[in-house]
Order: sequence, then C-alpha cells, then structure tokens
Amino acid sequence: MQAILNASANQEEFIKDHFVSLGKIPTLVHAMILTEVWKHKVFPIICKLQDFKPKSTFLLYMVIHHEATIINLLETIMYHKESSEAACDSVLDLLDYCHRKLTLLAGRSVSGQIPTEDRITHAQLSDTASVQDLQRQSDMLEFEISVKALSVLCYITDHIESLSLSVLSRMLCTHNMPCVLVQLVKNCPWNRGTLEKYTEGKWRTVRPEDQLKLSKHDGQVWMALLNLLLKPDCQRKYDFNSFNKTQLLKLRGFLTDVVIDQLPNLLDLRHFLSQLTVTDPAAPKKDLILEQVPEIWNNIVTENSSKWKAIAKYQVTHVFNPSESELREQASRLAQTYNLDVMENLIPDKPKCGDCGRVGAKRCSRCQGEWYCNRECQVKHWPKHKPACKLMAEAIEKLQEELNISS
Repeated sequence: MQAILNASANQEEFIKDHFVSLGKIPTLVHAMILTEVWKHKVFPIICKLQDFKPKSTFLLYMVIHHEATIINLLETIMYHKESSEAACDSVLDLLDYCHRKLTLLAGRSVSGQIPTEDRITHAQLSDTASVQDLQRQSDMLEFEISVKALSVLCYITDHIESLSLSVLSRMLCTHNMPCVLVQLVKNCPWNRGTLEKYTEGKWRTVRPEDQLKLSKHDGQVWMALLNLLLKPDCQRKYDFNSFNKTQLLKLRGFLTDVVIDQLPNLLDLRHFLSQLTVTDPAAPKKDLILEQVPEIWNNIVTENSSKWKAIAKYQVTHVFNPSESELREQASRLAQTYNLDVMENLIPDKPKCGDCGRVGAKRCSRCQGEWYCNRECQVKHWPKHKPACKLMAEAIEKLQEELNISS
C-alpha cells in the first residue's frame, strides 16, 4: 500500500529501497509462484474433498487475491533498474511467470473468454457470495494479474542490458516473446471494440474523440516490442526465421500515423520492419554457453511431489477452517496492517518539512503523507501539495476500506 502511494505521489520510494537493500525481491517472486503451484497442485485435491467443496471457490478467490497483491507490488518496484538487478536469478522465474500469464491472456482473448464485468469489492461480494459470483470475480482477478504481468515484462525489457545473457536467451529463444506480443497487438484483450477500454482496473466507456487513443497497455506492448527488436543485443540473439519474420511483419498494419504520433519512437520500428520485408537477417551464432534456468517452480514441485494430498488435507483442517477466535485474531492483525507510524520508522532520516526542508513536527491531517515544521509552511505549500494530497487521501481511504472489509 505504501509503495503504491509513494509511487503515485512521486515521493521517495523507501519501501522499494528496503526490498532492494535487504534482498527481498526474490522472496516476493517465490511467494507469487507458490500461489501458482498451489492452484495447479493442491486446489484440485481440495475440490474433491466433499466436506470442503462448498468453500473451495471462495478459497480460490482469496488465494488469487493474494497473488494479485504481490504482482501489484512487483509492478510498482520493478519499474526501477536496481529492482531488476536485485531480483538476481529470480528474474528468470519472474520472466517465466509473465510468459505464462501473457500466453493465457492471448489465448483467452482469441477464444472470447475475457471477463466483461468489473471486479467488485469484498463488501459487495459478501452480499451475493454465490459460487458463480466468486468464479466471475476470480476470472476478473486473473485478467488483472495478466495485465500487471505485461507491465512487469515491459520493465524487464527496459533494463535488459543490465541483466544476464540467460534472461535475454530465455526471453527471445525459449519463449519467443516478440511473437507473443504480436498476438496481444492483434487481439488487444483490454479493448472491447472501440466502445470500451480496460484502464485503471475498470472497463470504461471511450468517448468518440478518444477511440484512436492508445491505452497504457497498448503502449507497454509496443515499448516491449521496441526493446526486444531494436536493441543491439536483442537483434544479435533473436532468430528472424521465416515464421518469426511472418509474425513480426503483421505489425506493419497496426503502425499507423495515428499510433506513431502518440509514440514517436515507433517510427524506428516501422523502418526496421520495412527493411525486414526485403532482407533476411543473419541467423544468430549458436555459441556453446552455460545457461541459467529458473528454479523456483521446479524446486517447489520436486520437493513436494509426493505430498500434495497430505498438504491439502492439512490445510483444510488447520489453515482454511479457523475457529472464531482465530478469525478475530486475524481480523485484528489485518486492521493494524497499515500503520503510518510503523511506516515512518522505515525511513532512515527524520521527516522534513515539505516547504522549507527543516525537520518536520506535524504531518498533513488529511493525507498523513507530508510533514511541516509549522502552520505557516503548510499554508504556503498547500497549492503545490493539494493535488498529491487528494490523490493520497483517496487512495488511503480506498485501501483501508478494502482492509476493513476483509477483516
């Protein structure tokens, strides 16, 4: 929550700094992949347990919600180059995760299985918590997660020069990400024709004058393609064989003047594709190299290969069937999750006045995010602080409402 607020208000991102300095980004990736393994290996067994079957759909929804929380945080912190570097070997696992989500997204778009409703809050869900409602919300969450995975992939391609050769090889040779991205350009799963677009977590009606305007997700796909096709290291590594060449040339029909006016860098991509129509780039050298492979998924599966049934039975009894007192304890803990005083203690320096820079004595009563040394500085700084204050106050209110509802 704090990381998203800092990034939204363009403030010092100390949460990101802590994850980087303490080497915790691989832990985040591990936790996220663990939820994936659970969905594939443990959840099907839980569904077969007769006594627990009515609760299984709600359980799946909560686990997917947990996965969505992690990918939200990763989307926020992976924007920075140092975060990609701090991910170390786990960036390979994160890359595989993004590939799974984007191929799923492209496949569902082709088959017309993209959710058509907005995700609702826990409060709205509790009023109509039928199995069908829960399943629809789970599908919507999976869609949101896939869209977030696109953001993470775009950031990884932005920082590809500072990552290992294994990351580049896995992205271009193992997964052929350029061709996956071509499918997303063709099918555009976040658009419903020209009438609606999925932006900021909701399906929104598009005004006639904005129908040709690129969304954030459109831009991320194009920027990822630009990085993977035009960066020198990528061009040397990618195999422009007849299949890949045919797929990439499909992009020319989408690179209209209107699109290039919005993303001028795409003019270079259009020129590259024009050259590709009349040339055959040299095949990449097949050097013998030692290549790293992702380990998190395989390690979890190998370690627990004979334990899935036992894990499912244990979780049904001890984890997913808490007593009333345990539920109250969990609710109390969740209610205290977001504590501004605790967050302030993570900042190494004392808070400074937003106007003059001296040590702050009091914080803004509305957003609780900006500090001032006295009332005069606060009044003087208000015209500059007002937009960020409104943004942070609304975000805190929304996030705390989610927490209280969950509790």
